[in-house]
Amino acid sequence: MQAARGTTLSVRHRGVGLIAFGIGVFGLGLDQTVKKISLAQLEPGEPINLVGDLFRLNLIWNPGAAFGMGADATIFFTIFAIIATVACLVVGLPRITRLWHAIALGMLLAGITGNLVDRFTQPPSPLRGHVVDMFQLKYFAIFNVADVFITAAAALILLGSFFPDEAADEPAEERAPA
Repeated sequence: MQAARGTTLSVRHRGVGLIAFGIGVFGLGLDQTVKKISLAQLEPGEPINLVGDLFRLNLIWNPGAAFGMGADATIFFTIFAIIATVACLVVGLPRITRLWHAIALGMLLAGITGNLVDRFTQPPSPLRGHVVDMFQLKYFAIFNVADVFITAAAALILLGSFFPDEAADEPAEERAPA
């Protein structure tokens, strides 16, 4: 099996890729399970306070992005999510070598695909479906598990950018396969 630029994939490299893929599948399942339960148990417009009005469950269908922005751009968000998913799987997954990269990519995949499933399965129609959101923090957008995964992935990527990659410190000939 070959990786980017003709280097051989190691067992460790494949293992890291499997971790990313596993996190993505687990996160997608968790997101869709929470949404299914929310759709069965919650009524739109009837929030349930969990911690006063600081944190509550409030079922909505969001046609746009965070804070309802881009409500008229649902098809754009769907196409962007498809492209991002393919990029993660085809470009990102084969290139990851670090555990923290795998965790971040897995969370990103979970978030993107969780909301993408809604774009295909929720009303009003496939590709134009609205995303199911249910968690509400006071003075903040209503969001879902997929959004949490995307945000956590972004935070991990940002945090990781402050720490040098050990492989970048090695001379090129030491990194090349034998």
